[in-house]
Amino acid sequence: MFYVFRTQSRYSPAVNDVIVLDKKGKHKSIFSLIKFIIELKRKNFNIIYSLHRSLRTSLIVLGLSVEETYGFDNSSLKFVYKNSVHYKPSEHEVKRNLSLLGDGYNADSWRIFPVLNISSESKAIVSDYLAENKITKFICIAPGSVWATKRYPVEYFNQIIGYFHSIKYQVVLIGGTEDVELCTAIKKNHEKNVFITAGNFSFIETIELLKQSSILICNDSAPTHLSMCADIPVLTIYCSTIPGFGFYPYNTKSDYISYDELKCKPCGIHGFHSCPIETFDCAKLLDPQRVIEKAVKLFNENL
Repeated sequence: MFYVFRTQSRYSPAVNDVIVLDKKGKHKSIFSLIKFIIELKRKNFNIIYSLHRSLRTSLIVLGLSVEETYGFDNSSLKFVYKNSVHYKPSEHEVKRNLSLLGDGYNADSWRIFPVLNISSESKAIVSDYLAENKITKFICIAPGSVWATKRYPVEYFNQIIGYFHSIKYQVVLIGGTEDVELCTAIKKNHEKNVFITAGNFSFIETIELLKQSSILICNDSAPTHLSMCADIPVLTIYCSTIPGFGFYPYNTKSDYISYDELKCKPCGIHGFHSCPIETFDCAKLLDPQRVIEKAVKLFNENL
C-alpha cells in the first residue's frame, strides 16, 4: 500500500535522514546495488541495527564493513552480523525489533508510540478537507491491501458502512493510490456520506485525519500501524493471516477479529493474490455482523 510520499525526516525528532532503497526500480540490478553501497559508505556509519533479514540487506551490511552490527539469528548470511539476536516469531514486531537494543524492554514497556511533528500545513490540509465536505462525525475504513487474500469482501464493508450511516456517522475511505478503484467501487453503493482520501493524503495527513476520527476499521495492512501513530481505536480484520504473526494493533483502545476455525489458515505470512484453495473462507465466513458488534464495542468504550 503506497500513500502520497511527502513524509520526510523533519516529521520525526528521532529521524535524521531517510535513504530510499528502490529494490524494484533503480537499485534492482547488482551493479546499482553496489553503487548504492558505495554511496552509503561515504556516510561513515559506525553502528548498524538491521531489522530486515533478507539476502539483499545482509549484502549491504557486508559491503559497508561497519564494525558494530546487530541482526537476527535467522537472517540470510547471518555471519555478517557481529551481534546476533534471537528472533522470536511469537512476539509483536515492535518488541522483536527492540530486542536488537538489548533486554531493556519487557512486559508492556515495548508498546512505544511514534512521536510525530505534524506541521500546520498538514493540519490545514486535513481541516480544510473536512470543512469543505462538511464532515463532522466520522469513522475511517481502509478496505485495501497489496494482497487480495487480506482484503475483507467489498459487500461486507458495505454492510459495515450501512450500520454506521444508520447511527448518523459519515465514513472516510483511506488508502494509497492503488486503492482508489476499490474505494470508488465501495462509494458507488452509497448515495452520500462516504468520502475518499485514498491516493490524495500523505502518511502524515492520513495520521492527522485518523486523529480526528472515532475509529478505524481495516485489514491486516499499513493503516493498522498508522492508527498506532494516531493512538486511536482500530479494529483490524484478519482474513488469510493471523494476529500471531506480530502485526496486531497494540494500544489499549484497539482490538482485532479473525475467523480461526479453519485448518488452512494461515496460508502464508504475507497473503496471496488469490486463495490457494479457491474458497476464501477465511474472509467469507467472518460475518460482518461480528465485525460490527466488535467495532461498536470499541467505539462505545472510547467515546
